[in-house]
Amino acid sequence: MGAFLDKPKTDKFQEHGEGNGLRYGVASMQGWRVEMEDAHMAKTDLGGALKDWSYFAVFDGHAGARVSAHCAEHLLDAIMQTEEFREDVMKGIRNGFLELDSKMRSLPEMSSGEDKSGSTAVCAFISPRLIYIANCGDSRAVLCRDGNPVFSTQDHKPGLPTERERIMKAGGTVMIQRVNGSLAVSRALGDYEYKNVEGRGPCEQLVSPEPEIFVRDRDDNQDEFLVLACDGIWDVMSNEDLCQYIHSRLLITSDLVEVTSQVIDTCLYKGSRDNMSIVLVVFPGAPAPNPNAIQAEKELEATLERRIKEIIQQDGEVEFSHVFQRLTTLDIDGLPPGGGLAAKRPFIQNVFTELCPKQAETDSDGAQENG
Repeated sequence: MGAFLDKPKTDKFQEHGEGNGLRYGVASMQGWRVEMEDAHMAKTDLGGALKDWSYFAVFDGHAGARVSAHCAEHLLDAIMQTEEFREDVMKGIRNGFLELDSKMRSLPEMSSGEDKSGSTAVCAFISPRLIYIANCGDSRAVLCRDGNPVFSTQDHKPGLPTERERIMKAGGTVMIQRVNGSLAVSRALGDYEYKNVEGRGPCEQLVSPEPEIFVRDRDDNQDEFLVLACDGIWDVMSNEDLCQYIHSRLLITSDLVEVTSQVIDTCLYKGSRDNMSIVLVVFPGAPAPNPNAIQAEKELEATLERRIKEIIQQDGEVEFSHVFQRLTTLDIDGLPPGGGLAAKRPFIQNVFTELCPKQAETDSDGAQENG
């Protein structure tokens, strides 16, 4: 389950790059958790005959960070080194997952039982023509066209009928939507204490390392972007919300680090209590910054500044939380779709700090404010 901090740790890891006609941005944050257990990988040249292929992945660890870190470092190689990968990509991806899970089990800290960690995994291979997506657990991939999700992976939760059936056949139970009342995902890498049922194969255990794999044709005229993210993002934003929000941000800036950073901040302010990681892969068909959208954002910020001044004039030098709460009761046009007022919280905070510097100093972090 993991314990929580008194205040969120808001330092971000950020990364960006481009290649093969793709651009990508990455942002991650520890947030309220006592440990950062997420990991990721982004690579736009797989070398040799696959130099025009790219690979992106997000790993969400639990009960420790060892498995997620190991997977981020080794899953790509495990997949590419399978005999099947060159002839049958989907079979190669599946076998790579299973082989990595099998080999990782023999690591000293795993085999001794000292480390009981596990990790979800969601990854994508993007070739010039195709997008292969593999998912194991409840991190999620979403493909966006025209500001809307057109494809999403399914979260592997114990309550799903097929997952529940496998768990029960392996002698386990599903209680409070968890495997044996404990683990909230039904597929993961690691988690070897749930993979010890004799007479059953690796994909028939209480927790399975088998990914669900999908393939889609690329459409460079319509494909806008692909999002890979852990459940710290999806806990507070739906597929539709996140697609609309990112689409709206791409109309304002081409800086993908800025866009992914805003997603992380918005999810924190919407109430996410988990680690948060997002990899955003942008296709040639993505929207570009638009003068009208940029002007509309300036007008929104001018409106917010005016409203904040009015609140302070009416109510005096109140706490930031009071100002933010009052803003939530107002009908404000032009807020970012999918993000709402939470998406403008850093701007609101800056205006408040300028107007009420002494009050801002004494205010608590306030990151739990919803919007």
